[in-house]
Amino acid sequence: MQTTNDASLVKRGLLIRIIKEFKNGVLEKNIDRIPYQMRPKDGKSSRCCVYKDRAVMKYRIMAMLGIGVENECDELKPLSEYLEDAKKRDKPESDILSVLDVACSHCITSRYLITNACRGCFARPCTSTCPKGAISIVNGHAQIDYDLCIDCGKCTNVCPYHAIIRVPIPCEEACPVNAIKRDENTDRQYIDFDACVSCGKCMTACPFGAILERSQILDVLQALKSGKKVVAMVAPAIVGQFAGKIGQIASALQQTGFHKMVEVAFGAEMTTEHEARDFVERMHNGDRIMTTSCCPAYVETVKRHIPQMLPFVSGTKTPMQYTAEFVKKSDPDAISVFIGPCVAKRKEAVDDVNTDYVMTFEELGAMFAAFEIDVASEPAVPLEHDVKGYARGFATSCGVSAAILEKMKSNHPEMDIPELDGNFINGIDKKAVKQLTLYANGKLPGNFLEVMACEGGCVGGPCAIGKIKLAIQAVKKFAEST
Repeated sequence: MQTTNDASLVKRGLLIRIIKEFKNGVLEKNIDRIPYQMRPKDGKSSRCCVYKDRAVMKYRIMAMLGIGVENECDELKPLSEYLEDAKKRDKPESDILSVLDVACSHCITSRYLITNACRGCFARPCTSTCPKGAISIVNGHAQIDYDLCIDCGKCTNVCPYHAIIRVPIPCEEACPVNAIKRDENTDRQYIDFDACVSCGKCMTACPFGAILERSQILDVLQALKSGKKVVAMVAPAIVGQFAGKIGQIASALQQTGFHKMVEVAFGAEMTTEHEARDFVERMHNGDRIMTTSCCPAYVETVKRHIPQMLPFVSGTKTPMQYTAEFVKKSDPDAISVFIGPCVAKRKEAVDDVNTDYVMTFEELGAMFAAFEIDVASEPAVPLEHDVKGYARGFATSCGVSAAILEKMKSNHPEMDIPELDGNFINGIDKKAVKQLTLYANGKLPGNFLEVMACEGGCVGGPCAIGKIKLAIQAVKKFAEST
């Protein structure tokens, strides 16, 4: 989940300026001035100087135009020309994230470090515990020989003064699949897109804001300006992200130019129906386990890193896919825009013929700010569909399991319902990947597994803007009320 810090504030400030300038019809004229306006020569800098701040902002704007900063081949090319390039593209780029080299801090290699809290004690448990003899006492202070150290961490567990700490590389630490690599020539991080599952954890973990998502906000703004019917498909996690009720959010979206809003919870009803039937059929066919399929980051994790788990993943479409399919069947000329807290949905949309673009809650918040819309002051408009409460609960961890269990019991009394022995993985990290491997190899019990890449469920996505505990409460309360 995106936290409010200096990096996120700069990101949101840039988004608001880009949207406002586009709305006023002067983005082409003013886009090259934005870094200078946000970091004037006599103003404060966030980095070593305002000039580096401006350079970083230029690349951030490139990413917001949907352009990978790795694709730069001419440093003198102005943002206005990148804007023209972006306006001409037929579809967004398939790679979702970019590493901004100029913002990368060249973090030291992850290692254990002995701090000044070391007292050089007589017992010296660190030296006796180290399996490689990498710790010695020099002038009354412990020292680590990094040529011998194997990063086992045993020393930090036994130090009575907690003087030994682990200094991580945040992006590498956050990535559950080791897709963040170090370039041997520049010693900076880059993303191995063959391994990346687009979960976005590295993006929120980087304290220098050096990992960026390639936005589609320009594509959406152009679609809204074109006069075509643009349909907002909002994820169930939107409840609790903005002040105001769901009907007021629908009204606010119309104020920005969207034709109408459709809840993705509507598609979640279909996902629930199909996954419930899939589970029953698999159990009757003798399968030992089935997992959910609605989290694209999880599905990509299985495809790229745990292929032995793939036969157990439900083949059911995601709520976004079912909703986009409905939108296109209702009006083939409509432009469908998924709005949610997820980076991986951008990857899913690239492979889904019915989903045109993806926006994040962070971008939607910037749009409301740029249009000066107070959601809580909007008159609520009636919702198009009467969505079941269990479908709206998809946004929180265990919500899918609860929905499927309810669906099997209430809608199919005629079926021979197998007992659901459910488990869940609430957030994918390196430990969870090992756990999934054990499930794939039949080493862990249970016949149903719900997997969410983000802790807390979709409400904890990397582009969510609400506080996670309050968001979970809001989603559950709304689901229970319907």
